[in-house]
Amino acid sequence: MAWDEWDRAKADVAARQTSMRLNQVPGGSADADLVVHQDDLGAVGHEAFGLHGRLQKQADIAGAGIDQEGSGSTMQAAATLKASGFALGGELETAVSVWTSQVKAVLQACAHISNHLDYSQKAHAADDEAIAASLRNRDGSAVAVSRLSEYFK
Repeated sequence: MAWDEWDRAKADVAARQTSMRLNQVPGGSADADLVVHQDDLGAVGHEAFGLHGRLQKQADIAGAGIDQEGSGSTMQAAATLKASGFALGGELETAVSVWTSQVKAVLQACAHISNHLDYSQKAHAADDEAIAASLRNRDGSAVAVSRLSEYFK
């Protein structure tokens, strides 16, 4: 970023009288634009994790009623229908294949959401701790927001 861009950015911030607030440091403004609550991230991540577990158990129609050859009851029915000359057998196989593919996609999405939010929760907490530790007076007390604002003028 060039100096003139930096000066413009500082002027824009000063004109809007925007303040910075750390989530866990005393003295931040209550009307900050960006607030991340680790409890919220954790709750959504936990729900995604729970949904993943339930889907894995309850949405597996291909594996339900599995026999010695490894075919589920729906695929067994499809094979029986095909062997009896019914076109429905092949269509049922296709339906199970598409369903399984879609369930896997939703499972991957749930896992991604859960993992990402768990990571975000930990990363935001670590960032807050690092910033708070670097913004201390010599006596260990937090630097006041009004003093921080001096650096942005």
